[in-house]
Amino acid sequence: MPLIGYHASHEQFSPSHLLQLVQQAEAAGFGGCLSSDHFHPWTDEQGESAFAWSWLGAAMQATGFEYGIVNAPGQRYHPAIIAQAAATLAEMFPDRFWIATGSGQNLNEHITGAKWPDKVQRNQRLQESVQIMRRLWQGETVTHRSELLTVEEAKLYTRPKRAPKVIGAAITAKTAAWMAASDWADGVITTSKPLEELRPFVEEFRSAGGSGKQLYLKVQLSYHPDKKRAFETAWQQWRSNIYPSQVTADLAMPAQFAGAGKLTDPEKIREHVLIGDSADYFIEQLSAYAELGIDKLFLHNVNLEQEQYIEFFGKSVLPELV
Repeated sequence: MPLIGYHASHEQFSPSHLLQLVQQAEAAGFGGCLSSDHFHPWTDEQGESAFAWSWLGAAMQATGFEYGIVNAPGQRYHPAIIAQAAATLAEMFPDRFWIATGSGQNLNEHITGAKWPDKVQRNQRLQESVQIMRRLWQGETVTHRSELLTVEEAKLYTRPKRAPKVIGAAITAKTAAWMAASDWADGVITTSKPLEELRPFVEEFRSAGGSGKQLYLKVQLSYHPDKKRAFETAWQQWRSNIYPSQVTADLAMPAQFAGAGKLTDPEKIREHVLIGDSADYFIEQLSAYAELGIDKLFLHNVNLEQEQYIEFFGKSVLPELV
């Protein structure tokens, strides 16, 4: 059975509340934490978006399990700055930090005023960013000039003994295959989707060269002892997040995501969020993901009632996933 982690959603909760939640999650038996890194929430209704990197230092000091963060270097963040931030956490908390890097979303990146590149350019920028970060972690003095990125004589003086793992963030099987064949990604992370879609994603990743790399999955779910309430709260919080990346990557503001959510067929949410009220249901669904060879599952309860979810999973679900 893979590691089962907790997802800390900065778009939905204040950083002080999330700090309490990850402590509760660790005590309940979760094995790690995945953190989002947004400037804006998905919708105004979600209403939060703290600076995840500040929070990570506090959270890692307050707990003892591993942490990952999904980040898009290259526009909002210069890759040398992310290399420094990641190196600092990895030095302070050895072997407990990893970074998932993706090509980003206009929702967060447009704030710089720079042009939002097309997908081909974003992928190239991502690859260059990770290559720069790896060179800095190795102690090189890096100068890099391209159409997409410039680094001028940068050197990290504080480095960890072991560089953090870099996991590529991918939504489509095509992107996963590119990451599988690359020399810059140690693995890939994707978000949950129906098994009939996830299975070919995994197969393409493995066949393209990912057989020796790790595969992580962020699972959206909604638990409530009242199944109707579980569905209603999933709909309230996550209806704007079920569209393909070809649609969402270019949206610029939370109001646009909210507008897309108004067009969502309520029943479609069930294809992207596991909605249930019983331990048996979640054990069955998560076990099916594990059978695909997933190395780590990070569970995101998309509704706001986190404390009862953590308590319930700690008592009734996690002990059965062994």
